[in-house]
Formats: sequence, C-alpha cells, structure tokens
Amino acid sequence: MKKKVAFYTLGCKLNFSETSTIARSFADEGFERVDFSEKADMYVINTCSVTDNADKKFKTIVKKAQKINADAFVAAVGCYAQLKPEELADVDGVDLVLGATEKFKITDYINDLTKNDHGQVHSCEIADADFYVGSYAIGDRTRAFLKVQDGCDYKCTYCTIPLARGISRSDTLENVLKNAADISEQGIKEIVLTGVNIGDYGKGEFGNKKHEHTFLDLVKALDDVDGIHRLRISSIEPNLLKNETIEFVAQSKTFVPHFHIPLQSGSDDLLKLMKRRYMTNLYKERVAKIREVIPNCCIGVDVIVGFPGETEEHFLETYHFLNDLDISYLHVFTYSERDNTPAATMNGVVPNKVRNKRSKMLRGLSVKKRRAFYESQLGNDLTVLFEGENKEGYIHGFTENYVKVKSPWNPVLVNTLHKVKLTEIDNDGLVRFNFVKEEVEA
Repeated sequence: MKKKVAFYTLGCKLNFSETSTIARSFADEGFERVDFSEKADMYVINTCSVTDNADKKFKTIVKKAQKINADAFVAAVGCYAQLKPEELADVDGVDLVLGATEKFKITDYINDLTKNDHGQVHSCEIADADFYVGSYAIGDRTRAFLKVQDGCDYKCTYCTIPLARGISRSDTLENVLKNAADISEQGIKEIVLTGVNIGDYGKGEFGNKKHEHTFLDLVKALDDVDGIHRLRISSIEPNLLKNETIEFVAQSKTFVPHFHIPLQSGSDDLLKLMKRRYMTNLYKERVAKIREVIPNCCIGVDVIVGFPGETEEHFLETYHFLNDLDISYLHVFTYSERDNTPAATMNGVVPNKVRNKRSKMLRGLSVKKRRAFYESQLGNDLTVLFEGENKEGYIHGFTENYVKVKSPWNPVLVNTLHKVKLTEIDNDGLVRFNFVKEEVEA
C-alpha cells in the first residue's frame, strides 16, 4: 500500500510554489498525495510568519490533521518553522520541524513515520540559507505560480522575512525559462511570477552578488516563451519597478496590464521609520507612468495600518494619499509586532482598537476604489480566463486587467480564454458580460 501524504499551505504564493516542489519530492519517494481533508499517513504544514494570525492558525491546522488521523506524522516547514522552531515543536501532535534549507530535503528526515514524543527540530542558521531551490505550483488548471527569486536584502523594520528566508538570491534565467516551458506544456494558460523581492531578480543568480541579468531581462526573455498565453507579475517594490519595465509590459505579447506595488504608508515620516527605500513622490510617479502608457491597467497596493508612531495625522495622510491616487484596490494589513524586529521595540504603540478602526476605513476605501475601477471598464472588450470551480451555480474568471467576472456555470468554459464585453456590475460586486466572438484560445 502506498503511503499517503497531505499538504496545507499558509501565506503567500511563494509558499504555494514551494509546497508543490516539496510534494513532488514525496511523489518521487512513492507517496500518494491526497487532500488535507482526507486520511493520510503524514501531514505537512507549510507555515507563514507575516502576521500574528498565521501563527495562531497553525495550531488549528494541526488539530484538524489529528482529528482526521490521530496516528498521522505531522511536519512543519516554512518561515515560522525557521523563526520559532522550538515553539512549533512544542505544539501537541507535531513530530518534525524543518527550517529554511532543510524543508526541500524533508524526505531525508522521515523514516517509518512513527510519531515522536516531542517534535524534532532540524533548523539551520539563516546565514546558511544561501542556495536557491527553484519551484512552481499548479494551483488549479488555469494558472501556475512560478518562483524566480527568494530571500531579501532589505531591512524593513517590521519584517521577519530576511530572518526566515535569508539573503536575496535568484534562479538562473535558463531554469526559469525551462520551468515556464514545462508549465505551458501542461495546458496552463497563466503564469504568475513570484518571489520575496522579485524586482531584485538577477542578484545571486550564480551564488554570489554578481548581476548577469536584471528583472527586465527576465521579463523580455519570458515574453518569448512559446505557448504561454498570460504572464502576471505578482508584487514588485516601487523602487525596483523601472520605467523600462512598465513600457515593455505596455507593448508585451503576454504580460498582462496588472501591477501590485507595496506602498505600506502614505506618510514619508513613517516610510523612513519603516526603512522603506522610496518616498511617496516616487510612488506617485510610478502610478502616473503606468496610467500614461497602460490606461486600463489594474494597480493593487499593499498598506500597513497601526505601525508604531502612526498618529491620527499620519493615518489621514495615508488615507488621503490613497484616495487621491488612481489605483484599483488595496490589500490592508493591520500591523502586528514580530519578535526580533526593530519595530517591535519602537515607541508610539498604536492601541489595537485604533489599528482595527483604521484598517476598517482603508478596507472601505478599497471597496470604493475597486468599484470605480470596475465601472471604468464597463463597455470595454477584454479577454477572460475562466476558473475551474462551480461557485453556487456560477463560473468566475478574470480579465487580463484583473476584473473579476461571473456567468452561469458552464464546465465547457473552464480553462478557456474568451473575448467579452463587460456590461454591468452585479449585486455582489462582480461583473457581468456578453461574449463578443468565438474563443481566442481553446
């Protein structure tokens, strides 16, 4: 009988791509992969440490696994496992905890899957996480997350990622192109480029700081890979999103008009405290450049509320800055203290009640921004890639510029691209459409 293994991923797209790589190593060892809700001999949880909530969720997931099979072997890998291995090892039911470099060799650490009295920890010093492991995840039949870069050399005062993932390092251009070709051969229509700091691509491509290639080189090379219908850039720092890249995306064959650009604060005072590498003026210039050359582009923004020292004036500065900016939606993060970060010891702690209120205000602004963006797209002819899930009798899909559409469920549409005209916004905020002509690509 084949042993069964199940995976649960917390956190970012990068984690999803790495879970897929880890899962393939189990397949090579003869394991059968099953859904996390099914009975398995081993459960692997890929952890995240970006927010307090991700830490808490870990215990819930371990309990869920134990409920399904109390005798199953439970392993924790990922960022939280690197930062606080002992803490995870102490969680009842956890048998193995692997840090940043060990997670890709997980099958070397398991033998007969006998449960341990206490979680065993194998965790390196983060300075040893200096080699690159390429990976990609096929999350569903329509899109794949392709990892091109790992780690970060930035010293943002709120962030644990450099402590959890190590220095900035990149995949070789040759390997990225090979992975992209492999993905396209599997009939997947969209590839999302992912990494910790993808605009830093090229650094560490040869195991050192030598720059053979840049992010722009990567984008240009990927644009020429046969068989890829859509390429999407997941998230890129404003200081690393150069005008040349924006101009290239504007006339690209496959890169879609969608950028997600972290801002974190609309106050220059706070950006300095956060040790971000730009001020609000540069951010404004980037948005203006995108609007100039790609008028219908979708622009997403990350923002943190409740950072230490954020006064009401600072918050309103952020609110008005975003309100005046021609952007499409926000991802709002409520600041949470992380151990071993400079921000955790800063003065001016913002009460949780105030953090939550500010978060609610920005989420409301995001709803308004998204609605305005969707309204601006009504009447346009766009191309939709349809997803594979039946959600209460509807099929959903995304246009190239990230407008989410809905239509009565039709399995024939799954993983196909169709030209549509956007007609109206439904009560749930999603967009209705009419088909314009026969599908662009089957």
